[in-house]
Amino acid sequence: MLKAGIVGLPNVGKSTLFNALTRSRKAEAANYPFCTIDPNVGVVTVPDERAYVLQKIAKTNVVIPAAIEFVDIAGLVAGASKGEGLGNQFLANIREVDAIVHVVRCFEDSDVVHTMGGVDPVRDIEVVTTELVLSDLDAVQKRLDKTVKKAKGGDKEAQAEVVLLERLVPHLNSNKPANILEATEDEVKLLKLFQLLTAKPVIYACNVAEGDLAKAEENPFVQKVSEFVRAHHDAAYVPISARIEAELIDLAPEEAKEFLKDLGVDDSGVSSLIRATYALLGLQTYFTAGEKEVRAWTIKKGWKAPAAAGVIHTDFEKGFIKAEVVSYADLTALGSVAAAREAGKYRLEGKEYVFQDGDVALFRFNT
Repeated sequence: MLKAGIVGLPNVGKSTLFNALTRSRKAEAANYPFCTIDPNVGVVTVPDERAYVLQKIAKTNVVIPAAIEFVDIAGLVAGASKGEGLGNQFLANIREVDAIVHVVRCFEDSDVVHTMGGVDPVRDIEVVTTELVLSDLDAVQKRLDKTVKKAKGGDKEAQAEVVLLERLVPHLNSNKPANILEATEDEVKLLKLFQLLTAKPVIYACNVAEGDLAKAEENPFVQKVSEFVRAHHDAAYVPISARIEAELIDLAPEEAKEFLKDLGVDDSGVSSLIRATYALLGLQTYFTAGEKEVRAWTIKKGWKAPAAAGVIHTDFEKGFIKAEVVSYADLTALGSVAAAREAGKYRLEGKEYVFQDGDVALFRFNT
């Protein structure tokens, strides 16, 4: 299962958000730095109403949604790349995740200490980015020193690495993350081998005050984040109110909807964040639907039918023959598999078929 790490400065709401995401109180949330020392880990289901529509069609009582893992990582501080605070440990935790949810504080509150004195989300983003960049710069320089020797000996792969590493050094030196470096397809594959922190995809969670959630886009702090991350990080952002989300933990789904409605909000910010993080990880969902259960299966975008079958069981991939496939849109519009088959929307696909988000499938295979 792929992991997303929640990062940010101390006291920006990371642990409160983690508790809301996981609908738990696993992470201690307190008004002082380094409240989270060991990373908390939680499996989070991906909100997807399509599964419950398919449940009615399949006439089953069981729905198993897709899931991803979130890791609550302690707050970074300036100097983390040199071991300040608990820097080395935190950077190692970030290295283990596949994507980053960067929480930035977009609310004023005199009762909640800001470790840098005042609220400035762009400055906060730059502080964290700088520490990750400095860590990457050190790793790149060390790798370059080793690889140059191999390249001089005529090693073609080493020579390609040196070219990319020599481009990375000035890029990182200008405080730009590795994930916005212009790179060819081959260079992107090479970049993955370097395991750089700033090569990981990032989404920004703008943590706003309870009263600002309904009109979060008008919040001046959110507006600054929006402009900055689009211009400098080619990244998306999602407004959330960690405090409100934490209050929803103990409410039943219908009560939570009413609570949000009273605040002028249609959907939970956490739901939006989970879906955005799922997409950020390059994931999509296909379904199997029968009397036993409706189940959402997670695959990478671009996967072909045998690989998609393999997430159910490796035997499905090894012995793949055909996939019986109907799109979610066609199946729900027609109301049943029989109607979809009659309308010619139920298809047999072979090994080269690239699965699409929302496909409903049944696999034929040899054991």
